[in-house]
Amino acid sequence: MQEYEVRKGHQENIEPEKLKAHMKEVFGNVEERDGKFVSSFGALKEIAAWPVKKNVLGIDTKMDTTVANEVAQNTIKSYNTFLENATGFTSKERGKRLQKKAKAGKL
Repeated sequence: MQEYEVRKGHQENIEPEKLKAHMKEVFGNVEERDGKFVSSFGALKEIAAWPVKKNVLGIDTKMDTTVANEVAQNTIKSYNTFLENATGFTSKERGKRLQKKAKAGKL
């Protein structure tokens, strides 16, 4: 499981109805299972998303490593679009925050 911080002012994006809408918009399908929203798309056999705390989004993924490169690239773009919509942080910003945490020994 991976946890992503949510930018201040974007916490409403991980409320259940909005989170479900973001997943449906990006991945085209979504269902609720055990309080988590689950979808599949491209190389993502399964992606589950749920609010962990007020400002933290939890993500669990199962990948299909046998897909073509084009499918993998499209999947990565869609995954990053979903995370940006939900957290308010771009992939570059998420990467910098992760590096900062790693250097501080918080991982």
